[in-house]
Amino acid sequence: MNSIVRDIREREIDQVAASASFKGAMRHLAGGVSVITVGRGNELSGLTVTSVSSFSVEPATLIVSINRQSSSWPLLQKHNVFGVNILSSEHVDIAERFSGIGGLKGAERFAGAEWISLVSGVPLLAGALAAFDCEVEHIVERHSHAIVIGRVLDVRESPNRSALTYWHGQYLALDKNEDAVRLAKVSLPTHRALWAT
Repeated sequence: MNSIVRDIREREIDQVAASASFKGAMRHLAGGVSVITVGRGNELSGLTVTSVSSFSVEPATLIVSINRQSSSWPLLQKHNVFGVNILSSEHVDIAERFSGIGGLKGAERFAGAEWISLVSGVPLLAGALAAFDCEVEHIVERHSHAIVIGRVLDVRESPNRSALTYWHGQYLALDKNEDAVRLAKVSLPTHRALWAT
């Protein structure tokens, strides 16, 4: 085998190993689970993400990372609006539907839940912990994904319930009252000890 072919194959193997290592390392980062919704009327789609973050309070803006190969990407570009729906622990089925489990696509993913629309007309989950109606302010395309900065047009909140998180390939509930007490029991003595030294 000539050395050029060997070098290319070694680099491909190294890239696969590096990618697997990166994915494994990122599984340690727990993330809140949200569904991004796009489109209007019968032309709907959406996807499950853990990549939502606040960007600015004034003006209120969010950042979300979206795979440009997803079915939602063309609709986001076409309509320039999207919804961010922060899921509660009661929404595991919705998270799975929008992640593609079961093979549902487009508008099929919206079945079995109550949706509302606000300023932009994009569907928002009625029972989400928080739902943000956004218009695209800026898009940065890099590699396989796009970073979408969205200006918040309107917000709806639901009564406090446990949040849905994703960690090590599993959906987990994070309850503000129960888990805060557990964390305090474990972490406060440690923090006090650190401050005392």
